Amino acid sequence: MARSTNARRPATLASLAAELGVSRTTVSNAYNRPDQLSPELRKRVLETARRLGYPGPDPVARSLRTRKAGAVGLLLTENLSYAFRDPGAVGFLEGLSLACEDAGQGLLLIPASPEREDVAAVHRAGVDGFVVYSVPEDDPHLAAVLERPVPVVICDQPRLDNLDWVGPDDAKAIKAVADHLIKLGHRRIGVLCMRLARGRNDGPAPVQRQANASFHVQKARLTALAEAFSEAGVDWSKVPVVERFDHTTASGASAAAQLLEMDPDITAIVCTSDILALGALSEARNRGLRVPEHLTITGFDGIPDAERAGLTTVRQPWLEKGRAAGRLLLENSEPGRPRHIQLETQLITGSTSAPPRSAEERWFGP
Repeated sequence: MARSTNARRPATLASLAAELGVSRTTVSNAYNRPDQLSPELRKRVLETARRLGYPGPDPVARSLRTRKAGAVGLLLTENLSYAFRDPGAVGFLEGLSLACEDAGQGLLLIPASPEREDVAAVHRAGVDGFVVYSVPEDDPHLAAVLERPVPVVICDQPRLDNLDWVGPDDAKAIKAVADHLIKLGHRRIGVLCMRLARGRNDGPAPVQRQANASFHVQKARLTALAEAFSEAGVDWSKVPVVERFDHTTASGASAAAQLLEMDPDITAIVCTSDILALGALSEARNRGLRVPEHLTITGFDGIPDAERAGLTTVRQPWLEKGRAAGRLLLENSEPGRPRHIQLETQLITGSTSAPPRSAEERWFGP
C-alpha cells in the first residue's frame, strides 16, 4: 500500500513556537527552565506540544550544547546483575540513587566484568562524573575512567591520594573481630576471603598471594587478621586461607568445605564477607556441626540476612556509603584537595561465636 503523502510531519521547536506565537526560547524554557515561565504559560506550551506531537528537546543535542549529560556513572567491578543481587551493593546503590535524586541527576550503571577487558562502555558513557565502586588497582576500566576529564570518586578501593574516597577502615573493623575471637580463646582458625586479584583463583591463598593482592579491601582485612593473631602467638603462615572468585553463598559453602578438609581441627572460620559466612553456615549444617558449639563462624558487612541468622559480623553503613559517594561527586570541591570520608563500623556479637570446643569435643568431618 502506498504511503499517504498527507501524513503530518512531526512538530519541531520552531513550529511549536509559531503555533503558540512565542519565541523558541520560551518553548525551551518550558522544558529546561520552568521557573522562567508562569505556571499558566508553561501549561499552555506543554498541552500544545502534546496536541501537535512535539516530543521535547533532543537530549543528545542539548548535552552537546551544554556539555552536560545530567547523569552520574557508577562503575561496578562485576556484571550488571550484581548490583541488584548482592545485598551490600543494593544498599550502596540505594544511597547513591538518593544523592542523585537530591541533585536532580540521573544514574548510569557501567559494569566492568573482572573477566573482560573491553573498556568501550567507559569511553562511550555520557556522564558528568564517575563513582568507582570497589575495583582493583590494576583494573583497565579504572584506567579508562581516569582518562576522562570528569570528576571521580572512589568507593572502598583502591585508595588513590589524588582522588576523593569514601569507605570504612577495613583493618580496624576486622581487628575487632580478631580481638573478639582471641578473647574467646580461639587460636586454631581458618579464613575464607573474596577474590584477591583479577585472575581467577578458587583455592588456597598462600601468604605471598595475600601480600600481592590488588584488591586493597581484602588485603587490608587479611593483613589486620595476620597482625592480630600473630600478636596472640599464632603462626599466620600456617593459617589456611581459602579464596573464592565469585561472591556467592555457594562459593562460601564450597570454600568452607575445602577449608575443613585442609584442617579439620580449626575452631573458627573468619569470613571477609557475610555472603561467604552464610555459605559457611550452610556447609556446617550439612556436616552436622553445631554453630557455635562445634565451630565459630564470623562475617563482615552487616547485611540483613546475616543479622537474621544471628551472625557475628561487622556492620558497615551501606546506604550512607552510597549517599556520601554521590555527595562527594556532585558537590563542588577545591581542585587539588581530595576529600576522604571514613565511615564508622560496628562489631555485632551474634550467636555464631563462642569459646572453642574442648579436645574431647573434636569432630570428624565426613
